[in-house]
Amino acid sequence: MSLYNNHTGSRAGKRARNTVIVVLLLLFALATLFPIYFMVISSFGDPVEAGAVSYSIWPGKFTLESYSFFFNYSEYSYRWILNSTIVAGAVTITNVFFATMAGYAFSKLRFKGRGVLFSILLAAMMIPYQVTQVPLYILIVNTFQIENTYSALILPGLVTVYNVFLAKQFMSSIPTEIMESAKVEGCSQFQIFFRIIMPLSKTVMAVIAILTFMDSWNTFFWPFLVTNTMDMQTIQVGLKNFRFANTTYFSPMMAGATISAVPMFILFFSLQKYFLEGVTVGAVKG
Repeated sequence: MSLYNNHTGSRAGKRARNTVIVVLLLLFALATLFPIYFMVISSFGDPVEAGAVSYSIWPGKFTLESYSFFFNYSEYSYRWILNSTIVAGAVTITNVFFATMAGYAFSKLRFKGRGVLFSILLAAMMIPYQVTQVPLYILIVNTFQIENTYSALILPGLVTVYNVFLAKQFMSSIPTEIMESAKVEGCSQFQIFFRIIMPLSKTVMAVIAILTFMDSWNTFFWPFLVTNTMDMQTIQVGLKNFRFANTTYFSPMMAGATISAVPMFILFFSLQKYFLEGVTVGAVKG
């Protein structure tokens, strides 16, 4: 009887603990999703209200006028989206390619100074992003004189140390025997990389693509620094044009923010399978 009571009490304790965990996770999910919900709901507000928004979680009426206002407000609205697509797409492609190549070199190739060079790269990860902006700005504006161009927006983000580190850690788990077998068959390093390493690295490449695209698409500070005309602004910088000294076109701004969030959702859910695999890879070792 005592064992039965202990067993029953143990099950009741587990159920209570699981209930608390579920409630906490639900609260965390609601706190995470609420800003997105508020952004989308606010985008259906009346644009003529401007800054007189009531901040209600359920608007009195739903209208698409704010979306129409966003595209009709400026001739550059479409250009902002195009600029963000070009910049984020180019940065994503270069990061996937160069980070994968660098990760392959650091993980599988033996060359003099490899450990020192990789340690320097790791040390560079510790430098805050904001610290590098001033010297980078001087380099772009004064030395190369390419401000207000796609080159100024893309070149600083061609490849990041974090992506190199991510690719290197993933490729370290690829058996070296595969490469040795390819070398016996007469494959060169480039053939090994393109025909063997890249197909086996789809998971980490997808993770790099998702993280890089989201970071580049959402970046505000650097495009704000190096662009000085509306036709070269990205969508995140362009949204600031809806704010004035005396008022803010709140609903159209939220409409633009909602539109800018759509590509990220599409990219994430289309590559969600690879992203989840990339998060869990290496978690369990046999």
